[in-house]
Amino acid sequence: MGIYGALSSAVTGLRAQSHALENISGNIANSQTTGYKRMETSFIDLIPDAPLKSQVPGAVLAQSRATNNIQGDIQTSSNETYIALNANGFFVVEPKVGQSDGNSVFAGSNYFTRRGDFEIDKDGLLVNGAGYYLKGLPIDPATGNISGSVPEVIELSNAFLPANQSTTINYQANLPQLPKTANYKATVHNSELLGSEMFAGGSATAATNGTAALVAGAAAMPTFADGDTMTITANGIAVDFNFYDSGVSAMPSSGVAIDIAAPRTVQNVLDDMQAELRDFGGGAAESATVTLNGANQFAVTLGEDYHASFSISGVSAALETALGLTDPQTSTDPVLAAVNTVSADDADDFVANSISGGAITVYASNGAPVNVQLRWAKIDSAASGGTDRWNMFYLSDSSAVGGSPAWTNIGQEYEFGSNGSLSTSVPQATIDDLRVNGVLIGDVVLAHDTNGVSQFADVNGTVTVSTLNQNGYGAGEFLSVAITDSGRVVATYSNGERIEMAQVVTAQFNGINSLKRLDGGVYEATSESGEPIFDLSGSGVIGGALEASNTDISDEFTKLIITQQAYSAGTRIVSTADEMLQEALNMIR
Repeated sequence: MGIYGALSSAVTGLRAQSHALENISGNIANSQTTGYKRMETSFIDLIPDAPLKSQVPGAVLAQSRATNNIQGDIQTSSNETYIALNANGFFVVEPKVGQSDGNSVFAGSNYFTRRGDFEIDKDGLLVNGAGYYLKGLPIDPATGNISGSVPEVIELSNAFLPANQSTTINYQANLPQLPKTANYKATVHNSELLGSEMFAGGSATAATNGTAALVAGAAAMPTFADGDTMTITANGIAVDFNFYDSGVSAMPSSGVAIDIAAPRTVQNVLDDMQAELRDFGGGAAESATVTLNGANQFAVTLGEDYHASFSISGVSAALETALGLTDPQTSTDPVLAAVNTVSADDADDFVANSISGGAITVYASNGAPVNVQLRWAKIDSAASGGTDRWNMFYLSDSSAVGGSPAWTNIGQEYEFGSNGSLSTSVPQATIDDLRVNGVLIGDVVLAHDTNGVSQFADVNGTVTVSTLNQNGYGAGEFLSVAITDSGRVVATYSNGERIEMAQVVTAQFNGINSLKRLDGGVYEATSESGEPIFDLSGSGVIGGALEASNTDISDEFTKLIITQQAYSAGTRIVSTADEMLQEALNMIR
């Protein structure tokens, strides 16, 4: 071979360095191209077949080597449809092949790119700067789950978002063990409770009355006579009443003395008995009443104590007859009546005996918004001998008048144990036919989840709401679209709703550097790269960002200098070989 071999090797070297220069040139030209992957040059030596002692280095062959596995810098962007991929893989795209009846036509083939500068075109499709359309999988708006498994071009709709009727209210809260309502007084027994007798009718406390009609303003005597007696015993604590005429008798030295001398009236005597019973009758009698009932009959109740009982005994024969009592007489059993509705006339008293539970806007089937105000009322208490029980009410008619219902009980009882947890789990309650101010919402589930409602001590005595939201919304106009960091394409509407419309699909390859490069920064699968492995999770997707070219200008300039020097050295070989051949030819002269 000799000189001719050296000349041939030098030519292959020039050709190889020219190929390297071409790659360097392309890399520098695309240093600002989004998602571009630089091309490296690999040199392969070609050794001619020769005996061991006669082998020479031989020629060189230049090949291109992809850097698809090397990521470029991630740069943030204010465009919410721009996306980058912080992982090995590619976005799945497809070019448009034409139009038919005004609609875009696609071939159905998959291409792959790292160029994520996607924007919405006139047809509602996401297309990048190279003209390739983003593909993904549609999301079922009812369930939020991905539907299908074959990627398709993502198509967005700018149509109005129809209204969605509210069917669930998620509600979690802590109720105070001692609700400090407007009517609560620390010195008044059970004043924190609703007092169902005020709203449900009937008696909710221990009570008894005589049968004789009295006149409140009449003189105390002769209904009460000097020397009459009566004992009222409430929960084992006895109060002995001794009636006397201060004009003729001395004040009794034992028991509670009640003066009946003129000009004192029946009402004066009853008022004194009530005050003394509250003072000396113990906790059960703190709010006791001694008065005339609606039939002007002598009547005794324990007021707001819903669990205690009492008896009347030791009544003088004459007083027994005057009041229409029997001796002894036992009070009726306390009855806690259910409060299903509260009339407009009683609304102010109800608000004063309950605490706010929050408010939320829900939506009817036509999208009409309705404000639902919630209030909690404690109806029984362990401190008074019962159990801690609560009812929830909602304002069903804010314009109600007279006896028309204004507040409605949701129909669920919440009973708590001593540890502050529900005695019986209530994961949810259903408000049947929820109607507010005439607008029908329908059945609404009040979802509490496990232990979502509790009763722990709260110094403020108010309800602490930790979760309050619902699943309905009114109709909305399309405003914008964004791609999230989980690869979800999310549309935003004028009603504040954000609806997930599609999931961006990414693809990975076992032979990532064996993909075939095409125009526009896209790649095509080859037999050497293997088939794409689709990922539906959106892993690695970054919204509002772009991947820059992985070309390093300084590195390329360094390779440019080396390539230029290598090429120059190759030309020296050609010149030297030419001179040596010329000398050989000159030998025959």
